[in-house]
Amino acid sequence: MSSSTRTPDEAEKGTLEHVSSMATLDTMISATSVNDVAHKELERLPSDTSTLQAGRNPDSGSKEPEISKPAPSKPSPRPKVNKCITFQLWFNTYRKFYTLTVILNVIGLVLAATDFWNYPRHYTSAFILGNLQTALLVRNELFGRFLYLFVNTLFAKWTPLAFRLACTSILQHLGGIHSGCATSGFMWLIFRVVINFVNHKNNHDAVLAMGVVTNLAIAISILSAFPWVRNTHHNVFERHHRFIGWLGLICTWVFIVLGDTYDLDTHTWNPNGIHLIKQQDFWFAIMMTFLILWPWLTIRSVKVDIEIPSPKVAVLRFERGMQQGLLARISRSSIMEYHAFGIISEGVDAKYHYLICGVQGDFTKGLIQNPPSHIWTRQLKFAGVSNTSTLYKRGIRVCTGTGLGAALSTCLQSPNWYLIWIGSDQEKTFGPTIAGLIHDNLEGRVTLWDSKQRGGRPDTMKLIKEVYTSWNAEVVFITSNWIGNKEMMEGCKEAGIPAFGTLWDF
Repeated sequence: MSSSTRTPDEAEKGTLEHVSSMATLDTMISATSVNDVAHKELERLPSDTSTLQAGRNPDSGSKEPEISKPAPSKPSPRPKVNKCITFQLWFNTYRKFYTLTVILNVIGLVLAATDFWNYPRHYTSAFILGNLQTALLVRNELFGRFLYLFVNTLFAKWTPLAFRLACTSILQHLGGIHSGCATSGFMWLIFRVVINFVNHKNNHDAVLAMGVVTNLAIAISILSAFPWVRNTHHNVFERHHRFIGWLGLICTWVFIVLGDTYDLDTHTWNPNGIHLIKQQDFWFAIMMTFLILWPWLTIRSVKVDIEIPSPKVAVLRFERGMQQGLLARISRSSIMEYHAFGIISEGVDAKYHYLICGVQGDFTKGLIQNPPSHIWTRQLKFAGVSNTSTLYKRGIRVCTGTGLGAALSTCLQSPNWYLIWIGSDQEKTFGPTIAGLIHDNLEGRVTLWDSKQRGGRPDTMKLIKEVYTSWNAEVVFITSNWIGNKEMMEGCKEAGIPAFGTLWDF
């Protein structure tokens, strides 16, 4: 992805711009897949042939079933959303975690600065590195996979729905703790440097200088991770957050070693290794280094086959199957420009897994213009919100365009999940591989809406509400562009439907 502002994904363009009335539902729900009540609900919904038919020969004599296009009409104006709902969605678990983390640390800072609490003044490094270590921990792939495994194993299906929804919300928004602890660690570091300068007569110039350099490195790393930078200038974010972050870690090590080996009483250096390893900040730094280094030890160059069904999409095929709800980071180089995509797989025993890469920037354009035979990836995949789908008895996975990549595995691997996919000219855009996966595995529990063939997109909330009721779902997971996600999340909140959408505030 280029560092310039991202353009809308062409595979999703036009699917979620306006709300128009829905003429029909392109459903394939079988009578045996739902209970009697659900069947009665669906009897009133017209069913026709899906627009994705795997193995269809375009030169055969069979005629395509005609699908009537709704007469063009002005999009109905979207009703104004209640401000309370808007605030609840804005002040999500991510911001709650961030706010709580920062407030607790600010209280500690104020108490330390006013001499009401002396411990942080003497052991400030513990608060600096403790916060930074926690920030790294909750973003670590291995720790994340452990948390998801723990929750999915112990609490699936039998616990109260409210508890399971809370588990999903917490796991999805761990980034709030990451951001809050990183910000707090930076504040404590400023506090430490200020104390050092106040007592500059007792400190060596090298300690003072390294404190300033460490502050600058961490500040740049934090600023580069602001959502606006991360979402619109991905390469800028990656280069600064990663490489300046690594520089910050090196500076932290130097700062620790200098601070712990300089004797404030005698004003001399005491390079005693035994003394150094007895300091708590030394072990905090060890753990931080491990958390940063470990995922990079799993990178490999792996064989990839690339299918290019259209100029808008590349479908990448890798060997071996994967569990649902995982995301892969891939790159053309070993350490630069990694991009995350949802993994599509029929199960851990499947022969292949796939990534759908919509053309949005330089990286994804390059996959089409110059397809590689091998690509770099981290073997340790990280879990996304879909991984918690096993917590629920029945659910709905809604996606638009290339958002299918993050959604399809959940429905392929669980018969209790229903797929709603809204897109434009899906079969032509995404090709026979994706069409085949849907056609072969999801009959009776999929709604495919081709906005090009039907003359516009559906009334998404009407569609979600009807399927939510007929499918007897407990939750809805949404993967869409910013506008579509906002509309559907607001609509679900208004209707009292538990829903989790795409995040842009991480």
